Amino acid sequence: MTLFGVLSLPYPFDREYMQLALLAGVLVGATAPLVGVFLVEKRLSLMGDGIGHVAFAGVAAGLLAGVWPVWSALAVAIAGALLLEWLRARERATGDLALALVFYVGIAAGIVLLYKSDSGSVNVAPYLFGSVITLDTGDVGLVAGIAAAVLITFVLFGRAMFATVLDEESARVAGIPVGFCNALLAVVTAVTVVAAMRAVGILLVAALMVLPVGSARLLAGSFRATVAWSSAIGMAAVVLGLIAARNLGLAAGGTIVLVAAMAFLVCAAVNGRRSSIQQTARTDG
Repeated sequence: MTLFGVLSLPYPFDREYMQLALLAGVLVGATAPLVGVFLVEKRLSLMGDGIGHVAFAGVAAGLLAGVWPVWSALAVAIAGALLLEWLRARERATGDLALALVFYVGIAAGIVLLYKSDSGSVNVAPYLFGSVITLDTGDVGLVAGIAAAVLITFVLFGRAMFATVLDEESARVAGIPVGFCNALLAVVTAVTVVAAMRAVGILLVAALMVLPVGSARLLAGSFRATVAWSSAIGMAAVVLGLIAARNLGLAAGGTIVLVAAMAFLVCAAVNGRRSSIQQTARTDG
């Protein structure tokens, strides 16, 4: 089989559904950690998880209204992200309390709406746990569009967003629109969560945003290098996860996240070994 009649790929990507999964997965694997770098620096690692649960409410609302759940999830996720940022910025609640509020309201609203939509006749598993191998060309096109939008956003506003994440007060003194940058990061996080929803699922999307960043921080010596390593590790986790999932008959979304977790453990071990060698060298010197 060929990828859209252009590129011939070997096993396990010899089937069209695996090729579509590979394309969508690599796009998500590259962009989710890119957003995660900013969230980790801002100490909001669980923000993706909270917005994911709000997106679940959007999925349920879409099923109830009879519209494509991805669009309703996108609208509700963006609204929830902006609400979360509003609560945090105006100190109506601390960061962890605001996350907990969004987290629990999102999942509760999703359950209520799902019940109203006759949950016995709808399948929410692809949204909760991911189903990257069932994506069609329309789904992949949407993921590609969202990934492109995220990349363009960081090209245009990445420096200002980094300055804001690093030190809000200094950024404000320098004339950077801190409120806009924080709101933009919240919106980008929301659209990334929705893009990754069908790949790894709402319950695991935050892991793909954060775990590659954790690995990259152990390897990189600068923010720019952390960004590059995060995306590289995210893409590698997707490719290796898809290979393992097809060969071993495993759930693709969960396998991708487990590969990302194993990558973190390997990086931690390598970093610890390197630190031990450096400490021994200093002692001997």
